Amino acid sequence: MMDFAFDNPFWLGLLEIIGVNIVLSGDNAVVIALAARSLPRHQQRAAIVIGSGAAIVLRILLTTVAAKVLALPYLKLAGAILLLWIGIQLLLPGDEEDGSAEQAAGHLMGAVRTILIADLVMSLDNVLAVAAAAHGNLVLLILGLGISIPLIVFGSTAILKLMDRFPVVITLGAGLLGYVAGDMLLAEPVLDPYDPPPIVEVMIPWIGALLVVGIGTWMASRINARRQRANATGGKRS
Repeated sequence: MMDFAFDNPFWLGLLEIIGVNIVLSGDNAVVIALAARSLPRHQQRAAIVIGSGAAIVLRILLTTVAAKVLALPYLKLAGAILLLWIGIQLLLPGDEEDGSAEQAAGHLMGAVRTILIADLVMSLDNVLAVAAAAHGNLVLLILGLGISIPLIVFGSTAILKLMDRFPVVITLGAGLLGYVAGDMLLAEPVLDPYDPPPIVEVMIPWIGALLVVGIGTWMASRINARRQRANATGGKRS
């Protein structure tokens, strides 16, 4: 019979994994909410649940091979660039047309795909902490991350509501992805010999945040201006 005492290593490890995942999943909840915000309201819950569940499964698989995956050269450099691109894309306005059911399903799968890619990139650092807490116990790892799914879903839903009420949260969330990208760039082992001064190490994550917000806002304004011109032209013709 399993010992339920709180000093049992299994339960201590389980609590540790849940705690680590809660602390490290704040940025994941942000990207899930950002990816789901452009969907119709009835699809937002599906994107959050599917994206969170699939991201957890992906994180389990990544954690089991963490040591080999994280040893690959240029991995974090590529991840930082990809995360910058995702952050910019999430600031762009969505399609104005509702479209057919097939198009709506495509938008849902597109949001889920964005969630998976961003979560995979941002989990590169997180998996080491989770793997250490699991102590090689795969059952413990799966249980801990599985229990964390509702917590991530709740966090994403709360952030999504904030975005609806306060649009500036969208910009802050995208900026957070840029900050994480800059932080990830600093952790790239290939760049270790360059040893930048402390002030540069402090500035790089903030530069990443400013790049995402600046480029994303500029591209969004151009898209909106182009749509306004198209609508105005269409209105004159009619």
